Amino acid sequence: MKYTRKLVVVVLALVMALSLTGLTTAQDVSGDLEIFSWWTGGGEAAGLDALIAKFTEMYPGVNIINSAVAGGSGVNARAVLTTRMLGGDPPDTFQVHAGAELNTLWVKAGRMEPLNDLFEANGWLEQYPEGLLSLISDAEGNIYSVPVNIHRSNVLWYVPGNLEQWGVTVPADWNEFVDTTCPALLAKDVTPIAVGQTWTQAHLWESVALAGLGADGYNGLWNGQTSWTSPEVNAVWDTFGKILDCANSDLNALTWQDASKLVIDGAAAFNVMGDWAAGYYLVDNALEPGTGFAWAASPGTDGVFMMLSDTFGLPKGAPHPDNVRAWLSFIGSAEAQDIFNPLKGSLPANTSAQIGDAALYNAYFQDAYEDWTTNAIVGSQAHGAVAPAAFSDGFLNIIASFQSTKDGVSASAAAAALAIQTGIGG
Repeated sequence: MKYTRKLVVVVLALVMALSLTGLTTAQDVSGDLEIFSWWTGGGEAAGLDALIAKFTEMYPGVNIINSAVAGGSGVNARAVLTTRMLGGDPPDTFQVHAGAELNTLWVKAGRMEPLNDLFEANGWLEQYPEGLLSLISDAEGNIYSVPVNIHRSNVLWYVPGNLEQWGVTVPADWNEFVDTTCPALLAKDVTPIAVGQTWTQAHLWESVALAGLGADGYNGLWNGQTSWTSPEVNAVWDTFGKILDCANSDLNALTWQDASKLVIDGAAAFNVMGDWAAGYYLVDNALEPGTGFAWAASPGTDGVFMMLSDTFGLPKGAPHPDNVRAWLSFIGSAEAQDIFNPLKGSLPANTSAQIGDAALYNAYFQDAYEDWTTNAIVGSQAHGAVAPAAFSDGFLNIIASFQSTKDGVSASAAAAALAIQTGIGG
């Protein structure tokens, strides 16, 4: 039996069995609930649909409006959201990455309602990691969103049988990839690394930076301790350029799913993507972990877990705040996260979830959870944990320019100026 079929059976059984005692009778809510996200396909859409199905069962009087906007990493959704928020038309609740993306924009602008009462009422202050709570809180201790997961950014994906056929192994670092792995694969007419549109290139860049700078040096980019114009950062750009030379020529035309599919189709050997790719492999492609696809920390980053977290909050002026609070109380529960995350490809943020249940969380999740609880932790720039949206948006332009010029010195200088403009390290 394929993995997807088994997973769906297990998740549906869990959905039917869960009573979520206390949540179903917490309040009598009805009317609309608009949920704004960028989850429009694959495991992430399946996970959201499963949450909506259970919530609708619990609250049959609520009409869900799924206002998802297509576009990986929320690049399109954030533009639509900004227009709506500034125009006085907020959705009831919206997806936002924990960390700087949430705090330096919507919290700083006073556009979010604090949720401390929900965390206290549901016992979440004891169930969520302290470091994650700090990413969704302001300096006064006000909490502004509810995390539904933990994702890992720095993951290298491949198919074991393909590597064996091509006579290559997982590279230990990017130098090995550039000097040895890439030429060997090109000689066999295999694309060494699959890369997609610009945001996926920024995603790749942060893994290259983590490998080149180490955890402390990478963190220094965001706290001001590492100079963007240092020789070490210039070297990151140099390595990044060499990696792009090993990528598919049509990278700007591909979504992250397209790039991931090149790997499982045998057209490319590797892809660096967050572990939502696991959801894509499991749900869309019915692949078995360990055989149909496999994973490793991106080259040179073993021992470091680069994290991000998807969260939902309550914007000020939301049309149906009671419905939002019911939704947030639901998605923050361990039971809801055990419905969502096996489909999404992520770890539950709530530590009381059933992560040890191998029927729900397969070998990939077990491996990722071991790393999450033992590795050094750093935040993803490409997904809002350590840099404000203004920096991330501007950095996409720097990535696009670098792809054409391969001028690392100019890219470093542009990033340094952007960091000053957006208040990083100040």
